[in-house]
Amino acid sequence: MEQKYNSVGWFEIPVADMERAIRFYEQVFDLKLSRQQVGQLEMAWFPWVGTGLGATGSLVFNKDFYKPSREGVLVYFIAPSGDLAAELSRVEAAGGEVLVPKKLIRADIGYMAVVLDSEGNRIALHSIG
Repeated sequence: MEQKYNSVGWFEIPVADMERAIRFYEQVFDLKLSRQQVGQLEMAWFPWVGTGLGATGSLVFNKDFYKPSREGVLVYFIAPSGDLAAELSRVEAAGGEVLVPKKLIRADIGYMAVVLDSEGNRIALHSIG
């Protein structure tokens, strides 16, 4: 069977404090999130670029269903700057912690880093440069 779509269509990052989490992600990635109420879920959606690589997703708060964790699934964010060093330079000021500094995966794949966000979630960054 021919695959017609990317494997990931959406992601949700659990948060304990929506205001703090929005500030962290907006500051680190230099973008604006769109705050939404969807039923019992409080969400803040990442921007969607209709034609591009990757999937989009949301921060999400529901105290009974979502719990931030540094041991769960690892989501890789493409660094909007093109060099994840720029985003890494803003992590601590935004309330996070760099766990794995920028390192080369392989010349043909690019670089990665791992950070802890303001809510205690482990996330990764990726860039070619």
